[in-house]
Amino acid sequence: MSKTLKIGIIGSGGIARAHVSAYQKLPFVEIVAVADVIPGKAAQFVESEKLDSAAAYDGHEKLLAQELDGVSICTPNVSHHITTVDALRAGKQVLLEKPMSVTLQEAVEMTAAAKETGNMLTLGFQPRYDPNMKLMQEIVQSGRLGKVYYAETGGGRRRGMPGGTFISKKLAGAGAMADIGCYSLDMALHAMGYPKPISVSAFTSNHFGTNPLYHPEASKFEVEDFGVAMVRFENDLVLQFKISWAMHMDTLGATMFLGTDAGLKITPAGSGPWSGVWDGSVGSMTLFHDEYGRQTQTAIPLIEHRLNLFDEKVRDFAEAVRDGRPAPIPGEQILIQQAIIDGVLRSAESKREVAIELP
Repeated sequence: MSKTLKIGIIGSGGIARAHVSAYQKLPFVEIVAVADVIPGKAAQFVESEKLDSAAAYDGHEKLLAQELDGVSICTPNVSHHITTVDALRAGKQVLLEKPMSVTLQEAVEMTAAAKETGNMLTLGFQPRYDPNMKLMQEIVQSGRLGKVYYAETGGGRRRGMPGGTFISKKLAGAGAMADIGCYSLDMALHAMGYPKPISVSAFTSNHFGTNPLYHPEASKFEVEDFGVAMVRFENDLVLQFKISWAMHMDTLGATMFLGTDAGLKITPAGSGPWSGVWDGSVGSMTLFHDEYGRQTQTAIPLIEHRLNLFDEKVRDFAEAVRDGRPAPIPGEQILIQQAIIDGVLRSAESKREVAIELP
């Protein structure tokens, strides 16, 4: 592999600009190609981002024919599957933006392609790089809580509904569950070592998205703006998962882990109508426990940092490609949360508990 990594960007929307910014801070990376399915859009992106040495392509196929070390896939959800599989089979290492896919079967095929080719598929969950998220995981996995038997995660925006491709069932697959719920799921599941789910009972609604009082594209709104689910896992563990793009409430509560020896409560950082979800950092962390026969609680001091979590995500991918390391956030893990989201949607539609069967 050459000393300088040659990186391509597939998709030239807003999130692609964040990838470009992060790559440009890495002296060992050069962005050499950009592709977009809309004719001329990649060329406009190359010009606006001043990527003088990058070629522009109308479609990802021509980009993947170039000599590249890796690609960032920044397309709408509906394109994640085909672009990822094509990139892996073209010998490229892949950093894919969340959510992983539109359907569970697509996620299965994507992880299979990574395994078959031996190429990297890593998912873009930047909250994992927050030092306080790592501290939370360390506490949960340390045994300090005893046996964790119940967890609760999620979050909610009082107002924060996107539009466009995000609200199309065909293009996005799911709404709030996949868009911001995937962060909440990864937070809790990663802390608990990604246990195996066996069933889910769920409810979803879109009272706000389909109401023109609250959304300018109400007539086009096809996905859920609210959802809640009870997920059962092996080893007598349950997870309550709840998420909302819009609601008449300030919060859906904290994330918590209940253990036989102690409990851990975590609140998200940020304020305002678009906050309250786990796409950022930690606001507070408290341990509830008994000492000398007395009920007490201990505030866990947060780690102060100035890290740009998005930049950290991209840097970790680039360094893993350069150094030949495994995927930082492997597709096999995120396949589990895709199975949960799939189960949530099936359960909500059928109005009953459904089984989750992992491949």
